[in-house]
Amino acid sequence: MAGFIQSVMDHAVSVARKAGEVVRDALRDDRKVMTKSSAVDLVTQTDEKVEQLIIQSVMEKFPKHRFIGEESVAAGESCVLTDEPTWIIDPIDGTTNFVHAFPLVAISIGFSINKQVEVGVVYSCLEDKMFTARRGKGAFCNGQPLQVSDQTDIHHSIISTEFGSNRDPEAVDKMFCSLRNILSLPVHGVRGAGTAAINMCLVASGCVDAYYEVGIHVWDIAAGSLLVLEAGGVLMDVDGGEPDLLSRRIIAANNRTIAETLVKEIAPFRLPRDDSSPEK
Repeated sequence: MAGFIQSVMDHAVSVARKAGEVVRDALRDDRKVMTKSSAVDLVTQTDEKVEQLIIQSVMEKFPKHRFIGEESVAAGESCVLTDEPTWIIDPIDGTTNFVHAFPLVAISIGFSINKQVEVGVVYSCLEDKMFTARRGKGAFCNGQPLQVSDQTDIHHSIISTEFGSNRDPEAVDKMFCSLRNILSLPVHGVRGAGTAAINMCLVASGCVDAYYEVGIHVWDIAAGSLLVLEAGGVLMDVDGGEPDLLSRRIIAANNRTIAETLVKEIAPFRLPRDDSSPEK
């Protein structure tokens, strides 16, 4: 099994690098922008091209594996995580960043077996930073080991979050309520990379103490979740329960002390799960 998991890791790193080349090339060309659920939920032809590149490459080497891909789900495919070997792909995490040439854009590739993420690869392709993790083997950036921060005092912490593409007034009110609560603790600062995967890598790297968000998807956080755990961090639902990658809610923190403090300040709201049946 170890050899198989390593072959998955090697392939994920290789295809992520190829995908990064496509993204960098696209930044030099016109970026045709389309929308999905709303005027601020963006997708480009590059998102679709990169996802197909990854899926086709994986199918050639692992023809029996399953896939959950952001653009495939947007096109109507189901988002069901089974016990089967499954690649969980966000072809461009940070599409809005990409559209505006904001320099934080990631390819995120997670690989799960028995509903457990075994491999996580996040390639911050404009920075040329390759974040990798294997369950039980640690987390790395460009081959250097990662370790979460040792900060236990929330008042001395930097917290990251995102607001996503949901502009429903109730959801926006909840997001700003959470932000106000956290800023007022106070904390040293609140940041946002514009990509969930990179936010989680920042937690794993120790330069951000926690990241939380309501509204993300499994493809945004599958790879990053393993990086956080393997760097010594913790995952938690925003209500303090066990994390569920399909629930569209997450806290990723350096330790339980910071995570549990955030739980008390976050005003959660419910969204349809990733694996819920689409409304007819």
